[in-house]
Amino acid sequence: MNHTDIQGLLPQNDLLKSILADLRRTVREYTTATTESSCPAVRQMFTELTNSTLRLQGTLYELMKHQGIYSAPAPAPRQLLDKKLQDAEKTKQELRQFTEQRTSRWTPHAHQANVEAHQPNVLPPYSI
Repeated sequence: MNHTDIQGLLPQNDLLKSILADLRRTVREYTTATTESSCPAVRQMFTELTNSTLRLQGTLYELMKHQGIYSAPAPAPRQLLDKKLQDAEKTKQELRQFTEQRTSRWTPHAHQANVEAHQPNVLPPYSI
């Protein structure tokens, strides 16, 4: 399929918006992969892919904004931002308290057995 065929299928504005949406999705997927990877090399690779995709997304957004395809949202009022920040801090504090309450009850020997200890029925296969 050549360039003319692609333009015939989808108007340029819609195509660019679709690409921008795909870049957003890709960033989310890379971020998830980064946070779930346990290997430092894999984590570094996904971090670099995330950063590269974010740069590409930003470049495409600026191009679309410059061409009038994508308009920037209106700036949020400072009061709204302050309220959101305050709510987030409150939630963070509540979560910290909840976690501390739950984990403070846990001690290494908190579980009490309800049966007496007994000898195992089978010996380990390689006991000396």
